[in-house]
Amino acid sequence: MTLPKNKVSPSETEELRMAAGAWLQEIRKAAGLKQRDLAIALDFDYYTFVSQLENGRGRVPAHKYRDWARMVGVDEKVFAKKMLGFYDPVSYDILFGDEDSVASS
Repeated sequence: MTLPKNKVSPSETEELRMAAGAWLQEIRKAAGLKQRDLAIALDFDYYTFVSQLENGRGRVPAHKYRDWARMVGVDEKVFAKKMLGFYDPVSYDILFGDEDSVASS
């Protein structure tokens, strides 16, 4: 996946959100957690929030990155970098350029 240089279209945003959701689901399942367990551990008001995120609807709140990463056993810097790539690809490109891509990290 090539990241945009200046702007992200609505269809690209939707595609990135879906990719983020797929990755979130993958790492949650790899950690052996159910959506409800993760939601409770992260102190979300309702467990369906995890389902919504995994289906590409919404964003992981930035203040939950560290806790989410710890719960699923992913390095918090890797987690934050992935989320930045999915949710703010222009900033990601500014910071990391051709260093790597969201799809490969």
